[in-house]
Amino acid sequence: MTRVPVQASLFTWARQRARLDEAVLAARFPHLAAWEAGELQPTLRQLEQYAQATHAPLGYFFLPAPPQEAVPIPDFRTMGLGMPRLSADLLDVIYTCQARQTWYRDEALVNGEAPLSYVGSVTMATPPADAAESIRQQLGFSVQARHECSTWTEALRLFIAQAEQAGVMVMVSGVVMNNNKRHLDPQEFRGFALADSIAPLVFINGADSKAAQMFTLALELAHVWLGQTALSDAALPETSDHATEIWCNRVAAELLVPQAEFRAALLRDEALDLALQRLARHFKVSSLVLLRRMLDVDWLDRETFRGAYRAEVARLNAMVARNAGGGDFYRTTVARVSKRFAQTLVASTLEGRTLYRDAFRMLGIAKPGTFNELGRTLGFPT
Repeated sequence: MTRVPVQASLFTWARQRARLDEAVLAARFPHLAAWEAGELQPTLRQLEQYAQATHAPLGYFFLPAPPQEAVPIPDFRTMGLGMPRLSADLLDVIYTCQARQTWYRDEALVNGEAPLSYVGSVTMATPPADAAESIRQQLGFSVQARHECSTWTEALRLFIAQAEQAGVMVMVSGVVMNNNKRHLDPQEFRGFALADSIAPLVFINGADSKAAQMFTLALELAHVWLGQTALSDAALPETSDHATEIWCNRVAAELLVPQAEFRAALLRDEALDLALQRLARHFKVSSLVLLRRMLDVDWLDRETFRGAYRAEVARLNAMVARNAGGGDFYRTTVARVSKRFAQTLVASTLEGRTLYRDAFRMLGIAKPGTFNELGRTLGFPT
């Protein structure tokens, strides 16, 4: 039986990159321990199966050492610094969104769409309140409209719809493509922005809480207005090495919770937990954002803020884990790829400008029937 020579370290690299449990992977590949120890080499078929299972390019296993992969876009994260390496899931999501953006940009140019004037319309010298007002005016975004929404989900949908109406593709997903076995980790990243004057794109990690997703969208829109492509964690850190991320955090906080309105909503002598519940319902934002705003307006001292912030992080992480669930496949698919992108892609395919196979690949589907039903969901005649 022919064996393929592979450096032992590459097996470990692929496993860690895929964030797969060693015991689970070993159950599928009984010789994994021997491969990683350099005691045995796989057959070509085994290597192909292992590459597929770990979402690693097959060609990488013929390298003399594990590749040094880097984030393909500017990285402004703070909470992900302790991660052992970039995950295959994060890399695949970024590459997928870049491919979608390239396709959409080409289609938009063919259709004669004009550049969006707001992309890159502000600089870091712009006061955050002014930048937030620019976004608010462009989107028609208001605290009152969010307050009138009955649920967090409804408020987030409204925010996304306003951004898409303004020309931003907003993609929200907690998995890679439509693969429900490849879950994205909010502890690794919460979102990213791919700035472009024709095809701006924002991706939000849908595995995060709805309130956190609201802030992530606001933060990534700040990056779009700045004309800055960026990978973010939206963690509202007290300190950061990234001046750009600090500025965008301030813009996002002002957009969601305008300081003047926030001051007026605060009540003296109200217990902190009750205040957070009331204000969260009013502004439809995460309690973490509210805590940061309380610090900004000197409502909380720094020591109280730190303790309350840590407690809220633990509570919200537990809540996200409990609330994981599914939904309607076609509506979920539209949310994952953005309604603006999906409508444009389906129209282009039906009109013959885009091959069905390319549309299937970008949508993460495999069957013509699924594509047709998705088109009906978007209002296209069949």
